[in-house]
Amino acid sequence: MNDHSRVVTHQRQRGAVSLLLAMILLGVFPLDVLLPSFPALAAHFGRSPSDIALSISLFALGIAFAQLLIGPLSDMIGRKGLLLGGVSVSLLGALGCALSNDYILFLVFRLMQAMGCGGFVLSQALVQDLFEDHERDRLRILMVTATGIFISVSPLAGTFLQATLGWRGSFWVFIALAAVVLVKTWRLLDNSRPVQNGPHLSFIQSYRLVLSSFPFVGYWLISAFAFACHFSFIVTSPLIFMEQLQMAPYDFALILLIYGGAYVLGGLLASVLNRLIDAQQQIFTGLSLILLSGLVMLYLATNHELSAATVLVPMLICTAGTTISRPPATSRAMSLFAENAGASASAGSTIIFICGGLVSALISLGPANLQATLGYGFVVLSGISLLLNSAIGRRASKLHSNPVVPGGDH
Repeated sequence: MNDHSRVVTHQRQRGAVSLLLAMILLGVFPLDVLLPSFPALAAHFGRSPSDIALSISLFALGIAFAQLLIGPLSDMIGRKGLLLGGVSVSLLGALGCALSNDYILFLVFRLMQAMGCGGFVLSQALVQDLFEDHERDRLRILMVTATGIFISVSPLAGTFLQATLGWRGSFWVFIALAAVVLVKTWRLLDNSRPVQNGPHLSFIQSYRLVLSSFPFVGYWLISAFAFACHFSFIVTSPLIFMEQLQMAPYDFALILLIYGGAYVLGGLLASVLNRLIDAQQQIFTGLSLILLSGLVMLYLATNHELSAATVLVPMLICTAGTTISRPPATSRAMSLFAENAGASASAGSTIIFICGGLVSALISLGPANLQATLGYGFVVLSGISLLLNSAIGRRASKLHSNPVVPGGDH
């Protein structure tokens, strides 16, 4: 009986792993796969590529606001219903995008798709619900690796879909994948609510608790600014490579394949550093690399003509910095309020997507010299993040030497 129970549990966990990987793929798919279709979208709607880039930023903002509601709500009513509803909404939004002939209507359905994709913030909560401590660590490493792989291959997939099915192809494939996730969610998850280890908190109480902590907000801002450097490049890369450098979609996809491969290698480097230095040093090292990448980008923009190499070389440095700094910053933030993981994850993820969307939108509005704009953005964001990291470290040292009384600040 016990052996049979273990087999069933093992099979259920394997199904849960495939569900989580599918959720990660759907989270990446609406952004990166669409990039090679920028010129086709611009031609179809009679808009500039910059307008299409802004639709990507709008997508990030839509996910951010949806996540703000979903995390705490999932702690109250459970994960399954919310995930089923979110995937259904994202599927309908993608269908509307594929059938749109008007740019404004396309943006409405794109926002609808984004709101549904906000449900994928529950992936971290599902890891917590379905796996034990050691298995959680292994699965999170797998999820990080899978994210890098999906990022690296999605532009090539987008190029293939654009060549065979047109710009609508990515939306049809998204609909098919979303249908698979719907079926897996229905079959694998139950309707039970997460275990409550503390007093029940309302939406406002949950967010007031986590957002009143300077270290919590500071660590999430560090993670958000590092993400914004990556995301602003992703959003503006079609403008740089396909519009300004006149690259073919296939060549552009190869450039992003190199970038995605560097993301995977950066994750491996981050894993090594995680065993050698503490979290504060990892964050400092990663942010310093982002700062260096911004300075290199500005130097190349000033002294050399725009080329694939002058953009890609500093971006590879930035990628390493992003993958080194984000994981320890996120872990530090989440460890502060482990008993309120849903609200913590939603608050942090919302901060990340709002920062990513706003920064990428600001950068894409100045297409005259995107290379220099990216460089200035990296310098400013990494500089602010280094100051935040230093301030959090000083506060931690002060609290360590002078322990706070009960009821004091985090």
